[in-house]
Amino acid sequence: MTLELDLLREAHGGFCVARNEGKVVFVRGGLPGERVRAVITAEGARHDTARVVEVLAPSPDRVDHVWPAAARLDVGGADLGHVHPDAQLRWKANVIADVMARIGGPTVVEALPGPTAVRAVGDPSVGSRTRVSFTVDDAGRLAMRRPASHDLVAVDSMPLAVPQIANLDLFGDAWRWLPGERVTAVVPSGSAPVVVTSGGVLVAPGEAGERRVRERVPHEEEELRYVVAADGFWQVHRDAPAALVRHVLDGVALAGGERVLELFAGAGLLTLPLARTVGRRGEVVSIEGSRSAVDDATVNLAALPHVRVRRARADARTVGRVTGPLDVVVLDPPRTGAGRDLVRAVAAHRPRRIVYVACDPAALARDLRELVPTHRILEASALDLFPHTHHVEMVVVLQRR
Repeated sequence: MTLELDLLREAHGGFCVARNEGKVVFVRGGLPGERVRAVITAEGARHDTARVVEVLAPSPDRVDHVWPAAARLDVGGADLGHVHPDAQLRWKANVIADVMARIGGPTVVEALPGPTAVRAVGDPSVGSRTRVSFTVDDAGRLAMRRPASHDLVAVDSMPLAVPQIANLDLFGDAWRWLPGERVTAVVPSGSAPVVVTSGGVLVAPGEAGERRVRERVPHEEEELRYVVAADGFWQVHRDAPAALVRHVLDGVALAGGERVLELFAGAGLLTLPLARTVGRRGEVVSIEGSRSAVDDATVNLAALPHVRVRRARADARTVGRVTGPLDVVVLDPPRTGAGRDLVRAVAAHRPRRIVYVACDPAALARDLRELVPTHRILEASALDLFPHTHHVEMVVVLQRR
């Protein structure tokens, strides 16, 4: 079914809100203020979902899509690619302000220069993704899925990636992909690009590579160095690691000698600068559930005896077993958030500060609602580490009441 709709405002998830005969419709591919023709893609009892197929009255913020093939083929990965970069920041700021207001937090996320409360990281006009993934379709072609679907659509370009990924010529005839396998291209900052498949790590068609890659992160007057599993987690945006380290270190406000608990610590991106800041008079307890990430963190932190790396689920039970006073807790949970039981266990330790790194504003809001009775929000920063998508990274600093 196709409808003519007036798009009213932004909504979480990259949608615009419209109404059809009193029923809410969440619409992909539009901008607030536009009148569009949209096709219904899913019907529900409380709301429908739709996709723009024709723009009848465009917004002045509409631009040519940054990845035209993605828009034409209706694949994920660039759901705000039709929005001017400045308007993308305003879009994200409005969504964040809405979810923060629901928990009584600040409606302006951070006093930043420029017209919005979301800080742009890097130049959105050039590719910034150092890690891109595809699934191979039945014909052996690199493909991506349509939003909220298992349908695979073959693609032949990835303009959002850094140039080194284009140099790999993943869509060329030299590579042979197996139907159903996952293919990830990785461009680390400290070693050569690699391609990770279910069959191993490759540096060129048929040439095996090392399991670990090296990453370098500029920080103040030094360079932080890491090893990370080629198929392990690392921030996708090339400037994201340095930006997150800077914001988290500013938020914890360490003077030296403190005891810090870090949850969802990964390979140690934040653990390393935290440990260097507290010094040997302090301690950092790092908790991570992934065996591969813990193996990498053990290597990255080997020279720092005051760091305790523990492989365990970051949950309420694990946090409850941590003994002794905690000055600061840093947590960077997955998109689903930390959850009520875990954040309550964190608050029960009465840390002076909590720094919460979040990639989903709605999940963040649910968790902050559990923390604000014991800790007040000092600052909430928003970083645009995922240009041309609705995703945004937030760093929230809370102080014990």
